Amino acid sequence: MNKTIYLDYAATTPVDKRVAEKMVDCMTNEGCFANPASSSHHLGREARGKVEVARRQVSALINAKPEEIIWTSGATESNNLALKGVAHYHTKVDPNTKQVTERKHIVTCRTEHKAVLDTCKFLEKEGYEVTYLTPECNGQICMQQLNDALREDTVLVSIMHVNNEIGVVQDIEAIAQICSDRDIVFHVDAAQSAGKIAIDVSKTPVDLMSFSGHKIYGPKGIGVLYVRETQRVQVEPMIHGGGHESGLRSGTLATHQIVGMGEAFALAQAELESDSLHISNLREKLWSSIKPLGGVQLNGFDEIYREDGKAQQVAGILNVSFEGIEGESLLYALSELAVSSGSACTSANAEPSYVLRALGRDDQAAQSSIRFSIGRFTSESDIDRAIEVIHQQVKRIRAFAA
Repeated sequence: MNKTIYLDYAATTPVDKRVAEKMVDCMTNEGCFANPASSSHHLGREARGKVEVARRQVSALINAKPEEIIWTSGATESNNLALKGVAHYHTKVDPNTKQVTERKHIVTCRTEHKAVLDTCKFLEKEGYEVTYLTPECNGQICMQQLNDALREDTVLVSIMHVNNEIGVVQDIEAIAQICSDRDIVFHVDAAQSAGKIAIDVSKTPVDLMSFSGHKIYGPKGIGVLYVRETQRVQVEPMIHGGGHESGLRSGTLATHQIVGMGEAFALAQAELESDSLHISNLREKLWSSIKPLGGVQLNGFDEIYREDGKAQQVAGILNVSFEGIEGESLLYALSELAVSSGSACTSANAEPSYVLRALGRDDQAAQSSIRFSIGRFTSESDIDRAIEVIHQQVKRIRAFAA
């Protein structure tokens, strides 16, 4: 039996061995296992020191201040904290006048991750109004449509940096400026962009940004919400009990996971250029070999960069629709490859990808799409074998259906 070739890095990445080694040192009796909140003894202070080193490592990748990094359990919690925390803060009852100050309008996009869309649906049940932008057919948001959607009572805009299904990059710099000019809070889900494209929050006025450890060769169960220093008091916590993380997220800090995420971010910063080159070369080889099959459509951009040099697509995600092929049959036929038909959070759903449907793809194109996602540990031989398998199975299924 041939080994399974892992091409599902957008769903999760394996933990880098260098990260795992750092984590193990924080788990056993011989290591730094103490509670970071136990400041009364040196073991607790040692654990706290490691947490703060990791906080600096995460902040360095996005050029933030360490105190702007808030530990969470992952990007899903970070997204929930950002959206609910801002929405609830801005719906206040003045204790003296009893007047309700309401800014209850939120803007997001139909192609967001379910962690944002489902949170917006929850807030709608609480009386908030949400405008869902429809992206252009290439997956990017029209700035005029965004401008037109904003209102006097708009409190928050939440737009992801890189789409998890098609890898398209949104112009968060432009969106951030629009929001800043209108005094609207701007949140970005950056789970898929960290370590793949450069992020500099000192130059881009993003207020809140979500990250997840397991998308960047770190462990599952740990994430971060970046909260701009000037925004900190405008987010209400969801979890209470102990006042950890400046009161925004209570709970005993998981030192081993935090250390793992910190090391993963440090490695991503050091290896951003080499990772990008490696992955770009493999993506080009894979796509240029799939195209000759004919009847294939790339969902996203062919070119990684625009003419002005700005990224419009991450190299690691290649989403392709195969004409005349039923998606479930193709996935089954490609069993030697660990790939997906979309987000890991919705892969159990047989419905066509809601992301591709939002881009205007019909049901057949949306259902016959495969997401190939490449990462740090993908080898050229992996891609060679993947090309061979794809050609064999696509031709076999089409011949059978003819």
